[in-house]
Formats: sequence, C-alpha cells, structure tokens
Amino acid sequence: MDITGYVFVAVGIAMVLGIESRISRADRRVARVERKLDLIMDNLGLRDDDPRMNEVVGLVREGKKIPAIKLYREITGAGLKEAKDAVERIG
Repeated sequence: MDITGYVFVAVGIAMVLGIESRISRADRRVARVERKLDLIMDNLGLRDDDPRMNEVVGLVREGKKIPAIKLYREITGAGLKEAKDAVERIG
C-alpha cells in the first residue's frame, strides 16, 4: 500500500473514532436526562404504566435481581448501572 492508502485508512479511523465519541457523549446526555425525568416523576408521584414493571417487582421480591435488572433494561432502555440502581430501590 502506498502513502495515499495509509492516509485514507488513518482518516477513516479518525472519523470512526470521532463518530463513536459523539455517540458516546449523546448516550451519556440522554441517560442524564432520563435520570432527571425519573426524579421529577418520582417527586410528582407519577409512575410509568408499563404493566411489565409489576413483573420486575415480582422478580425482585422473589430474590431474582439479575432477571429483574434485565427486564427493567428491556422495558426502559436504561443502562446497566441505572437499572441496577432502580432494582435496588425497588427491593
């Protein structure tokens, strides 16, 4: 491969890394907004009406935290830490 090929590869890698970095920052911002909305909803006494949340509560009561976390993430789209924290608050 000549120098031009290496330059194109380097530019391509830099672009991919830049895009991944922006996506990661956007994901973190969305997670912060979701946490704030959850706090607002909790403060106002509002609940998410997804019927599967009752299943999450049932799993927590049965001591099945890992399946509860997985289901919570599926329902809410939350990250692992956020889901774990939410399940801990339930139990």
